Amino acid sequence: MKAIAKAMGFAPEVWFDNGICEGRSIGQAEESRGVAGRLEHLFEVVRNPKTGEPYTNGEVARMTLGDLSEEEVERIRTGVISDPTVGQVAALASAFGVATSYLMNRGERWLLDGELVHALRDEDVRDITRESARLSDRERRLVLGIVRQFGDQGTAASG
Repeated sequence: MKAIAKAMGFAPEVWFDNGICEGRSIGQAEESRGVAGRLEHLFEVVRNPKTGEPYTNGEVARMTLGDLSEEEVERIRTGVISDPTVGQVAALASAFGVATSYLMNRGERWLLDGELVHALRDEDVRDITRESARLSDRERRLVLGIVRQFGDQGTAASG
């Protein structure tokens, strides 16, 4: 059964031992898939700006500029290649515009979600993010408070 689960692209541990049926969330199950789970997450949240649709394996392979074939992308994505080389991971990270460490990090929650990816397409948001990263923790909290006040005023004005 474990071989069938792996061939279908499911982490065997989702079905056996510490699977979802024993209290694990779907997010935890995805994390258990390692690189494949994180790569699948990127496919879900990073959209092709021309079509608004998720990228295909072929598009991602082309974005790696020959470092990966479409079949290799699919095999890494489904977990058939469960331990890709650093070069393969670096090519995928570059194609999606994320740090290589994102795909290799174990135990951390997703750093990207659809809302964040969409927001970071705006140049002003990127500039605000870069500038605020240089601030101290205290200064960032002050800026966040100000931004939240603007958001509250916008909600009150429209309500």
